[in-house]
Amino acid sequence: MSIVDTLRPVVAAALKELYQKEIEVSSIAINSTKPEFEGDYTVVLFSFIKELKKKPEELGTEIGQYLVDHRADLVHSFNVIKGFLNLSIAESFWTGFLDQHYKDPSPGREAQQTSKVMVEYSSPNTNKPLHLGHLRNNFLGWSIAEILAYTGSTVQKCCISNDRGIHISKSMVAWQLYSNGATPESTGIKGDHLVGDYYVLFGVKHKEQMAALLQQGMSKEEAEKNAPIMKAAQEMLVNWEKGDPEVIALWKKMNAWVYEGFDQTYKRIGTDFDKIYYESDTYILGKQFVEEGLKDGVFFKKEDGSVWIDLTAEGLDEKLVLRKDGTAVYITQDLGLADEKYKDFPYDQSIYVIADEQNYHMKVLQLILQKLNKPYAGGIYHMSYGMVELPSGRMKTREGTVVDADDLLDELVKVAAAKTEELGKVKDFSETELKELHDTIALGALKFFLLRVDPKKRMVFNPEESIDFQGFTGPFIQYTHARIRSILRNEAPAADTGAPGPLLPLEKELIILLEQFQTQVQQAAGEHNPSLLAIYAFTISKLFNSFYTAHSVRNAESPEKKDLRLKICTLAAATIAASMNLLGIRVPERM
Repeated sequence: MSIVDTLRPVVAAALKELYQKEIEVSSIAINSTKPEFEGDYTVVLFSFIKELKKKPEELGTEIGQYLVDHRADLVHSFNVIKGFLNLSIAESFWTGFLDQHYKDPSPGREAQQTSKVMVEYSSPNTNKPLHLGHLRNNFLGWSIAEILAYTGSTVQKCCISNDRGIHISKSMVAWQLYSNGATPESTGIKGDHLVGDYYVLFGVKHKEQMAALLQQGMSKEEAEKNAPIMKAAQEMLVNWEKGDPEVIALWKKMNAWVYEGFDQTYKRIGTDFDKIYYESDTYILGKQFVEEGLKDGVFFKKEDGSVWIDLTAEGLDEKLVLRKDGTAVYITQDLGLADEKYKDFPYDQSIYVIADEQNYHMKVLQLILQKLNKPYAGGIYHMSYGMVELPSGRMKTREGTVVDADDLLDELVKVAAAKTEELGKVKDFSETELKELHDTIALGALKFFLLRVDPKKRMVFNPEESIDFQGFTGPFIQYTHARIRSILRNEAPAADTGAPGPLLPLEKELIILLEQFQTQVQQAAGEHNPSLLAIYAFTISKLFNSFYTAHSVRNAESPEKKDLRLKICTLAAATIAASMNLLGIRVPERM
């Protein structure tokens, strides 16, 4: 149980004893005391003042004195500033916490399952390799799934593979026209990269053909539609939907190349799924919902035969759910997929990790499901995140300006190797150990940089900045962890020693911070925000380095102080490792 969870019932007991007032424990607001005030934790009194008809200072003083008198083991002293009761926690609590939990950063972790959650992430198109934008999606999805599982939820990770549509046909047509039968084996090119190359080539050829048609007097819109290569792609899509054997065979072959490439990248970045759905299987599932909604008056049909829903009362507009020719649109497919997911895994919450460009789409999806009275509609949650841009601007796949995930990782591994060589502390590493270290640093740098920002914010990715060994980076935290582990390799805390004497400010500050691990994880889970754990791991690392600079561990003032500091080191390393692990980042023992 955290210090905040320990304090709440104690404050509730004081209110009952002093004023015969029953207060819901969870409603008592307790925060870390602001640095400019004396104290460790602050009880916010405003919600009680009006009801108890007490002046803030009087109420705070009475509660504070009660706590000091009745729970001196927990509260050492207090002060009141307006409606805030600042409590200084007894040192015995902090040393007791450290003695009991220094080997485990997650004391009292809840074991029971609290809810069932499905997390959908990655969701790539099978016409190109995974790129930098996909990486933020993957890292966010995997991390929030792990955080929720850690806090007690039963979690299923899933992915929808967008394996059909005009974009897939474009790669297929370009390969047919220009590849001369090239394969991953014949070219030595990874399958997803090979297919992606032909998608980019399609864009190049399409532009060339459009330019020729524009010279002949066509409008830009006409030229775009009538370029021969675009017509071929449209024809291929029609033939795919008809089930043409040759088209289906080519589609399966090229998709297989892509999936093999995806699997290699997923393994490298540490992404996994419990279930993968395929758009080619799900794109017509939602049509039954349209029929159902028409009968119930949720949808309406226009004169041309298309089916719509009117969401103007909800502040949106009319939304197409079925084309006039009877073909499905994206929202139709997503209605069916939401139902399919619920049948497979009856969830309390279904999290969609999708970029903020789809905010409108996700609002519409949930509203339609609610109007159709689906039992899972309320559980739909859009974990919206901002797009990743480069210092040079936004990435565009068809123009070939996207940073491929594999290429980026290869480049970061080279930088990691150069940086570790500069530091000169890996002379005794074997080649295998060095390779693992460079991979760990590179991937850690990338994941941390993409996860350290609040998901809702757009961000600019700077590769050089991400792998710096100083500052707000993954390598800085990894290096701090390795530094702590080097201290502990030769010495460990004693089983039992005497009292260490008064805690010095940095000792106390670090113990207080380390005690907050569970609270930080719970907050990250509640807000669907892994960046809170990234910031927390960095804060620990920064504070530990200040502590270690100021206070010797091996040559401490007394055996008791040495033991205290070794316990702080042990818990700091374990807490950093646990926090980074929930972000999918490994922390090395040596660097």
